[in-house]
Amino acid sequence: MAVIRYKPEEVQLLARLMRAEAEEDGNTGMLLVGNVGVNRVKVRCLDFKDIDTITKMVFQKPGGFEATTRPYFYQRARDREVRLAQQVIDGRRQDPGTNALWFFKPPGNCPPKWFGQAGSGRYKAHCFYVPTTRSCPEVY
Repeated sequence: MAVIRYKPEEVQLLARLMRAEAEEDGNTGMLLVGNVGVNRVKVRCLDFKDIDTITKMVFQKPGGFEATTRPYFYQRARDREVRLAQQVIDGRRQDPGTNALWFFKPPGNCPPKWFGQAGSGRYKAHCFYVPTTRSCPEVY
C-alpha cells in the first residue's frame, strides 16, 4: 500500500528523477533519492509545507532538484527505475535515506551539517541530511 497519494504518471516522473540524480550509485542510490522525494511529499514542515504531490516535489522552485535542468532527466524511465520508484512509493525505506529530506554530492567528505541539518550518512557519492525531530516530526 502506498505511503503517499500518486498518479500513475508520477511513478514515471519519480523514476526519472531517481535515475537522473543517482544512477551512478546503482539501485540503492536511486532508492535513497526516492526516499528523500517521498519524505518531502509526506511532510508538512520546513520548505515542504506546500509539497503534496510527486510532481510538486520534483519541480519545486527554489530548492528542487538540479537534475530537472538537464536533458537526461527528460528521457523515458526504464522498467528497473519504475520498479524502484514504485517500491519507494509503497514504503520501502533504507538508511541513510529513511528520514532524510536532503542530499547532495560533495567533492570530498560529507560535512557533519549542511545548512544546519544533521548528516544521516553517506552512500557512495551522496550525503544525506535529516531535520530535527522538533522541526519536522512527521518524517520520523
